[in-house]
Amino acid sequence: MKRITFYLDFISPYAWLAFERLPEVLEGLSYSVAYKPVLLGALLAQHANPGPAGIAPKRDWTYRHVTWLGHAHGIALQMPARHPFNPLPLLRQALACSDDGHINRYVAGTVLRHVWQGGQDALDPARMADLAAALAEQLRPGQDIASEGPKALLRANTEAAQAAGVFGVPAFEVDGKLFWGLDGLPMLRAYLDGDAWFDGPGWDGVSAVPSGLAAKG
Repeated sequence: MKRITFYLDFISPYAWLAFERLPEVLEGLSYSVAYKPVLLGALLAQHANPGPAGIAPKRDWTYRHVTWLGHAHGIALQMPARHPFNPLPLLRQALACSDDGHINRYVAGTVLRHVWQGGQDALDPARMADLAAALAEQLRPGQDIASEGPKALLRANTEAAQAAGVFGVPAFEVDGKLFWGLDGLPMLRAYLDGDAWFDGPGWDGVSAVPSGLAAKG
Protein backbone atom coordinates (compact mmCIF):
# COMPACT_ATOMS: atom_id res chain seq x y z
CA MET A 1 0.00 0.00 0.00
CA LYS A 2 1.30 3.42 -0.97
CA ARG A 3 0.98 6.34 1.44
CA ILE A 4 0.19 9.68 -0.20
CA THR A 5 0.67 12.96 1.63
CA PHE A 6 -1.86 15.50 0.36
CA TYR A 7 -0.71 19.07 1.12
CA LEU A 8 -3.64 21.47 1.07
CA ASP A 9 -4.82 24.90 2.08
CA PHE A 10 -8.56 25.48 2.21
CA ILE A 11 -8.16 28.77 0.36
CA SER A 12 -7.32 26.89 -2.84
CA PRO A 13 -10.20 25.95 -5.15
CA TYR A 14 -7.92 23.47 -6.87
CA ALA A 15 -7.42 21.72 -3.53
CA TRP A 16 -11.20 21.29 -3.28
CA LEU A 17 -11.42 19.94 -6.82
CA ALA A 18 -8.49 17.58 -6.27
CA PHE A 19 -9.98 16.40 -2.96
CA GLU A 20 -13.15 15.39 -4.78
CA ARG A 21 -11.38 13.90 -7.80
CA LEU A 22 -8.74 11.88 -5.95
CA PRO A 23 -10.82 8.76 -5.10
CA GLU A 24 -12.02 8.44 -8.69
CA VAL A 25 -8.59 9.00 -10.22
CA LEU A 26 -6.99 6.38 -7.96
CA GLU A 27 -9.85 3.88 -8.03
CA GLY A 28 -8.67 0.28 -7.82
CA LEU A 29 -5.30 1.07 -6.23
CA SER A 30 -4.17 0.25 -2.72
CA TYR A 31 -3.24 3.51 -1.01
CA SER A 32 -3.79 5.67 2.04
CA VAL A 33 -3.92 9.46 2.18
CA ALA A 34 -2.55 11.73 4.90
CA TYR A 35 -4.14 15.17 4.58
CA LYS A 36 -1.66 17.82 5.69
CA PRO A 37 -2.85 21.45 6.00
CA VAL A 38 -0.23 24.09 5.17
CA LEU A 39 -0.21 27.86 4.77
CA LEU A 40 -0.16 28.50 1.04
CA GLY A 41 0.85 32.13 1.50
CA ALA A 42 4.11 31.08 3.15
CA LEU A 43 4.90 28.64 0.33
CA LEU A 44 4.31 31.36 -2.25
CA ALA A 45 6.33 33.93 -0.32
CA GLN A 46 9.31 31.58 -0.19
CA HIS A 47 9.59 31.90 -3.97
CA ALA A 48 8.38 35.52 -4.25
CA ASN A 49 5.27 34.24 -6.02
CA PRO A 50 2.24 36.55 -5.72
CA GLY A 51 -0.12 33.71 -6.55
CA PRO A 52 -3.01 33.92 -9.03
CA ALA A 53 -4.95 36.40 -6.89
CA GLY A 54 -2.00 38.80 -6.98
CA ILE A 55 -2.27 39.32 -10.75
CA ALA A 56 -5.62 40.85 -11.68
CA PRO A 57 -6.19 39.20 -15.10
CA LYS A 58 -4.96 35.85 -13.76
CA ARG A 59 -7.28 36.19 -10.77
CA ASP A 60 -10.28 36.55 -13.05
CA TRP A 61 -9.14 33.64 -15.19
CA THR A 62 -8.50 31.40 -12.18
CA TYR A 63 -11.96 31.99 -10.74
CA ARG A 64 -13.55 31.46 -14.14
CA HIS A 65 -11.48 28.31 -14.73
CA VAL A 66 -12.19 26.62 -11.42
CA THR A 67 -15.90 27.34 -11.72
CA TRP A 68 -15.87 25.73 -15.15
CA LEU A 69 -13.85 22.76 -13.87
CA GLY A 70 -16.41 22.19 -11.16
CA HIS A 71 -19.12 22.21 -13.83
CA ALA A 72 -17.13 19.90 -16.13
CA HIS A 73 -16.43 17.35 -13.40
CA GLY A 74 -19.81 17.55 -11.71
CA ILE A 75 -18.33 19.00 -8.51
CA ALA A 76 -20.32 21.67 -6.70
CA LEU A 77 -18.11 24.77 -6.53
CA GLN A 78 -19.23 28.32 -5.93
CA MET A 79 -16.79 31.11 -5.29
CA PRO A 80 -17.03 32.32 -1.68
CA ALA A 81 -18.31 35.84 -1.05
CA ARG A 82 -14.72 37.08 -0.61
CA HIS A 83 -11.53 35.65 -2.03
CA PRO A 84 -8.73 35.60 -1.22
CA PHE A 85 -9.16 35.70 2.53
CA ASN A 86 -7.06 34.88 5.55
CA PRO A 87 -7.18 31.06 5.84
CA LEU A 88 -5.51 30.86 9.26
CA PRO A 89 -8.73 30.40 11.27
CA LEU A 90 -9.80 27.51 9.02
CA LEU A 91 -6.38 25.86 9.09
CA ARG A 92 -6.21 26.10 12.87
CA GLN A 93 -9.76 24.82 13.24
CA ALA A 94 -8.86 21.76 11.19
CA LEU A 95 -5.62 21.16 13.07
CA ALA A 96 -7.42 21.35 16.41
CA CYS A 97 -8.65 17.93 15.26
CA SER A 98 -5.12 16.56 14.92
CA ASP A 99 -2.42 15.09 17.12
CA ASP A 100 0.34 14.94 14.52
CA GLY A 101 -0.40 17.55 11.84
CA HIS A 102 -2.53 15.28 9.69
CA ILE A 103 -6.32 15.42 9.49
CA ASN A 104 -8.76 12.79 8.34
CA ARG A 105 -10.87 12.98 5.20
CA TYR A 106 -13.99 13.94 7.13
CA VAL A 107 -12.32 17.00 8.64
CA ALA A 108 -10.72 18.03 5.34
CA GLY A 109 -13.97 17.65 3.45
CA THR A 110 -16.02 19.48 6.06
CA VAL A 111 -13.78 22.54 5.93
CA LEU A 112 -13.44 22.49 2.14
CA ARG A 113 -17.21 22.31 1.67
CA HIS A 114 -17.60 25.16 4.17
CA VAL A 115 -15.52 27.33 1.81
CA TRP A 116 -16.42 26.08 -1.66
CA GLN A 117 -20.11 25.27 -1.51
CA GLY A 118 -22.85 27.86 -1.15
CA GLY A 119 -20.97 31.01 -2.15
CA GLN A 120 -20.90 32.45 1.37
CA ASP A 121 -18.28 34.27 3.41
CA ALA A 122 -15.86 31.62 4.66
CA LEU A 123 -14.98 33.64 7.76
CA ASP A 124 -18.46 34.79 8.76
CA PRO A 125 -18.56 34.41 12.59
CA ALA A 126 -21.87 32.55 12.62
CA ARG A 127 -20.66 30.14 9.95
CA MET A 128 -17.37 29.64 11.77
CA ALA A 129 -19.36 28.72 14.87
CA ASP A 130 -21.36 26.21 12.81
CA LEU A 131 -18.13 24.76 11.44
CA ALA A 132 -16.72 24.34 14.94
CA ALA A 133 -19.92 22.57 15.97
CA ALA A 134 -19.70 20.24 12.96
CA LEU A 135 -16.14 19.29 13.97
CA ALA A 136 -16.77 19.13 17.72
CA GLU A 137 -16.51 15.35 17.90
CA GLN A 138 -13.20 15.47 16.04
CA LEU A 139 -11.52 17.97 18.38
CA ARG A 140 -8.59 16.81 20.45
CA PRO A 141 -8.98 17.33 24.20
CA GLY A 142 -8.24 20.89 25.23
CA GLN A 143 -7.76 22.12 21.67
CA ASP A 144 -9.62 24.79 19.75
CA ILE A 145 -8.96 27.43 17.13
CA ALA A 146 -7.09 29.65 19.61
CA SER A 147 -4.94 26.94 21.18
CA GLU A 148 -1.19 26.87 20.73
CA GLY A 149 -1.26 23.26 19.54
CA PRO A 150 -2.90 23.88 16.16
CA LYS A 151 -0.70 26.92 15.58
CA ALA A 152 2.43 24.87 16.22
CA LEU A 153 1.22 22.05 13.98
CA LEU A 154 0.56 24.50 11.15
CA ARG A 155 4.03 26.01 11.46
CA ALA A 156 5.61 22.56 11.49
CA ASN A 157 3.54 21.37 8.52
CA THR A 158 4.40 24.43 6.46
CA GLU A 159 8.10 24.23 7.28
CA ALA A 160 8.12 20.53 6.40
CA ALA A 161 6.39 21.28 3.10
CA GLN A 162 8.92 23.98 2.27
CA ALA A 163 11.78 21.61 3.07
CA ALA A 164 10.23 18.97 0.83
CA GLY A 165 10.08 21.40 -2.10
CA VAL A 166 6.33 22.01 -2.03
CA PHE A 167 5.70 25.34 -3.79
CA GLY A 168 1.92 25.29 -4.06
CA VAL A 169 -1.24 23.34 -3.35
CA PRO A 170 -2.65 20.88 -3.90
CA ALA A 171 0.51 18.82 -3.86
CA PHE A 172 0.90 15.08 -3.45
CA GLU A 173 4.00 13.36 -2.13
CA VAL A 174 4.65 9.64 -2.49
CA ASP A 175 7.99 7.81 -2.35
CA GLY A 176 9.75 11.18 -2.15
CA LYS A 177 8.21 12.35 -5.43
CA LEU A 178 6.02 15.48 -5.59
CA PHE A 179 3.07 15.90 -7.93
CA TRP A 180 1.51 19.34 -8.11
CA GLY A 181 -1.97 20.49 -8.97
CA LEU A 182 -5.28 19.08 -10.04
CA ASP A 183 -3.83 18.36 -13.48
CA GLY A 184 -1.01 16.38 -11.83
CA LEU A 185 -3.45 13.66 -10.73
CA PRO A 186 -3.19 11.58 -13.94
CA MET A 187 0.60 11.66 -13.59
CA LEU A 188 0.29 10.50 -9.97
CA ARG A 189 -1.94 7.67 -11.11
CA ALA A 190 0.56 6.65 -13.79
CA TYR A 191 3.36 6.52 -11.21
CA LEU A 192 1.32 4.40 -8.86
CA ASP A 193 0.45 2.11 -11.78
CA GLY A 194 4.18 1.52 -12.33
CA ASP A 195 4.57 3.43 -15.60
CA ALA A 196 8.10 2.75 -16.89
CA TRP A 197 8.53 6.42 -17.83
CA PHE A 198 9.38 7.15 -14.22
CA ASP A 199 12.40 4.83 -14.42
CA GLY A 200 13.94 6.87 -17.25
CA PRO A 201 15.43 10.37 -17.40
CA GLY A 202 12.09 12.15 -17.68
CA TRP A 203 11.76 12.72 -13.94
CA ASP A 204 15.21 13.71 -12.70
CA GLY A 205 16.74 14.80 -15.98
CA VAL A 206 14.84 18.10 -16.07
CA SER A 207 16.94 19.43 -13.20
CA ALA A 208 20.00 19.36 -15.45
CA VAL A 209 18.46 21.60 -18.12
CA PRO A 210 20.42 24.89 -17.99
CA SER A 211 18.54 28.15 -17.64
CA GLY A 212 18.77 30.67 -20.45
CA LEU A 213 18.16 33.59 -18.11
CA ALA A 214 21.02 35.56 -16.62
CA ALA A 215 21.40 35.23 -12.87
CA LYS A 216 20.33 38.29 -10.92
CA GLY A 217 23.19 40.23 -9.40
